[in-house]
Amino acid sequence: MDKRLVVLGGGESGVGTAILGKQKGFEVFVSDFGKIKETYKQVLIHHELDWEELGHTEAKILNADVVMKSPGIPEKAPIVQKLLEKGVRVISEIEFASAFTKATIVGITGSNGKTTTATLTYEILKEELNVSLGGNIGKSFAEQVSSEASEVKDKKNYVLELSSFQLDGIETFAPHIAVLTNLSPDHLDRYEYSYEKYIASKFRITMNQTAADYFIYDADDVEIKKWMEKHPIKAKKLPFSLQKEVNQGAYIKDKKIILTIDNTEFTMPIATLGLQGQHNTKNAMAASTVAKLLGIRKETIRQSLEHFHGVEHRLEKVLKINNVMYINDSKATNVNATFYALDSMQTPTVWIVGGVDKGNNYEELLPLVNEKVKAIICLGVDNEKIKKAFGNVVEMIVETAGMEEAVKVAYRLAERDDTVLLSPACASFDLFTNYEDRGRQFKDAVRHL
Repeated sequence: MDKRLVVLGGGESGVGTAILGKQKGFEVFVSDFGKIKETYKQVLIHHELDWEELGHTEAKILNADVVMKSPGIPEKAPIVQKLLEKGVRVISEIEFASAFTKATIVGITGSNGKTTTATLTYEILKEELNVSLGGNIGKSFAEQVSSEASEVKDKKNYVLELSSFQLDGIETFAPHIAVLTNLSPDHLDRYEYSYEKYIASKFRITMNQTAADYFIYDADDVEIKKWMEKHPIKAKKLPFSLQKEVNQGAYIKDKKIILTIDNTEFTMPIATLGLQGQHNTKNAMAASTVAKLLGIRKETIRQSLEHFHGVEHRLEKVLKINNVMYINDSKATNVNATFYALDSMQTPTVWIVGGVDKGNNYEELLPLVNEKVKAIICLGVDNEKIKKAFGNVVEMIVETAGMEEAVKVAYRLAERDDTVLLSPACASFDLFTNYEDRGRQFKDAVRHL
């Protein structure tokens, strides 16, 4: 049994892992190269855990039996390289925590839509099951596993939103139900700018599944299809599609979702979904497939889909001022997510974009920008790529130094019946702590206009 657990990174997943590790009898040490947030420090102190910040003490790290690396730390980090050279197991929180629970796990990944799909799935399941939401959102999976009560009668279920970074660190993790929402280039800076490597990382979600498990996926996605032709998947396959009929899985006919699993059928008119738009129809198909597999009643699924109105920072309507609608889509951290956002705009749009570019190719946005965007406001330290991509298509491109200025400029440029859209297509780490911080700053700035 591994006895010394070192946790790299004192954030949500790191602190959760430390708590679970201590509970399971490990000798635990938490090390963060940066500063640990005060709230997390208090938790570490409360649980009497050993920790350090602002640097790594190698002697206390390289003697680990197992290391949990937080998803934000790249494999290229010197301390990680040293651990790998020594042959120490370096795993993710998901891998570590899953060994200590017998719960049914639903794992949801994809370049876009995974937060919405995971949240929607959780909202449906919680009506009838004992279920928790975790992974990339909310409370860490490890901490939730640590507080699982052994005397609970109804079996526990988890819905986990999983990033490629979390999946990179798995060895035996096997969700009973895996969902892959879609694929588009993202985080390529972490995958040596290789789209193939990024796709392989996403498909790790099915790596340990058996014929008793399920894989739900977008059958319209070209890259998913290409990968599946070359790599056999053991789990039972349940596709969803807007373009063609499928025998098992979900498709659209007569403006209705039709979901077939074995011999049972579930139908629902698209018009009654709480979230509209083609990508949201796909999210609803994926979530209802999971719910049906876990035995949720049809009526419960229908009502949940009707009442669900989305997650914060994803095409979230903030306010209407002088007949201009302000929309917060801060969660759009890649080009494909911004594509959905621009595609759903019905009025002339002032688009706030930019941040840390992860190897973006803006070409696919050109037709949409040409058709819908009247002005671009850049929100990043380096905006050359954005200016180069859209300089010939949009008359007005303005560079700003922060969110407050960006919103004030947008207010001046927008006319009656326009939309101001924050959809950055980039990571947030230059001016903001994360996309939530960026979205909240946008909402605050709009409310102060």
